[in-house]
This record gives sequence, structure tokens and C-alpha cells, in this order.
Amino acid sequence: MTFLSFDLELSDVFDLEPGQDLEAHAPLHVSVAATVVDGGEERLWYSEDAPGHPAVNLTAERAHDLLEYLAESQASGLQVFAWNGLKFDFKWLGHQAQDLELAARIARKSYDPFFQLFNQRGVFASLAKVAEGMGIPLRKSMAGAEAPRAWAGGRHREVMDYVLGDCRMTNLLVHALRERGELRWTTRKGSVATERFPLLKTVDLVIAEPGVAPTWMKDPPDKHDFFRWTETLRV
Repeated sequence: MTFLSFDLELSDVFDLEPGQDLEAHAPLHVSVAATVVDGGEERLWYSEDAPGHPAVNLTAERAHDLLEYLAESQASGLQVFAWNGLKFDFKWLGHQAQDLELAARIARKSYDPFFQLFNQRGVFASLAKVAEGMGIPLRKSMAGAEAPRAWAGGRHREVMDYVLGDCRMTNLLVHALRERGELRWTTRKGSVATERFPLLKTVDLVIAEPGVAPTWMKDPPDKHDFFRWTETLRV
């Protein structure tokens, strides 16, 4: 089945304290997003404050255009993938578009291997470490925390290339997962960990399944933290 990957970057510039949750700085704002159809169209989504000059933030109208594009893609049969999209990308795109309900409907039908891994294994793994573990021949062009500063500093093309690169990397990951039926990632110790992935599951399906408690963590997150923002909406 044809699929696409979606990713976005923030415009908010701040430093996280050790152990601090990103949402301590909420509400968060979107600078630019990308969608890449596997083997097909690549699109950048941003706004301009002058002809040819990207604005700091995506306008609500432009953000909603992206939500509608993702919803139409799903309706046409495309699978929508986003690494950590449930808790992060869809939520903040919904805020930017002032339409959390539509964002929630899309998120619940989407595929988020990050969330699926957490539910099955109780661990977190970054896209970069998974790409490394899976032998995907792409590397991130910058650190995620650098993107807001780069955007604010006028390095728009670099950030655009970065967000497109993450979508391309996710597409390659989807192919690798389908071929191998397992997910591999490089751990902090430099070893490679493995988790069976015989089936890529929608967010709704992962939510319905029992999860593994991350007992190895000092303050383990609640699985509901990923999707609580969708529960009060008519999804």
C-alpha cells in the first residue's frame, strides 16, 4: 500500500533542563512541516511574511491546509506515518491549525512506530538511532534542538532540508520494517537492540492493546500521556 511520512519542526527557541519535559514550554508553535509520499510527491509546508521569505510560524490557515491534505491522503488509501507523531507532531499541528479534533482523527488512524515500540517494549528510541540500527543510509543533517535556532537565524533552507530528510528516512524505515519484521536500534551503550515488528499497527490498534510497563525507568511515563489529548475529542 502506498504511504507517506510527515514531520514538522518547532519555532520556539529554549533550552531544556536535564529531565525536563518539552511540554513544560507549551504551547509550542510550528515553523515548517514536510510530507513525502513514498516514491512520489515531496512537499514543504510553511508561511511567508514577505514574498520569498518564510515566516516564523505557520499560519493557522496553512496548518489547516496540511491537516486537510493528510486527511484526504488517508481517505484515498494512503497510510500516514510519523515517528512520535501521536504525542508530538499531530498534537502541535492541531494547535497551530486551531483544530485539535481533525488532528486527533488523523493521528488515531496514523502509524507511529515510536509509539508501537514503547507499547511493546517500554523503551524510547530516536529516529536517528533506529536508522543507524536498521542500516538505513541516511543521517540527520542537524540535531532536532538546533532546528528552531537555525530557523530563527534565517537558515531556512537548512531546516527545510532537515525536515524533508526526516520524512525520507522514515519512508526507508517503513520499507525496512516491512521486509525484516523487526526493529533494531543503537542503544546508549553502543549495542544494538531488537524488537519483533511483524505488523505495523495503527495508533488506534496500539491504544487498544495491552502495553509493557517501563519498569526500568525511575519515573515511567503513562501510556495515556501519548494520546490523552485525543480522548475528549470526537474521533
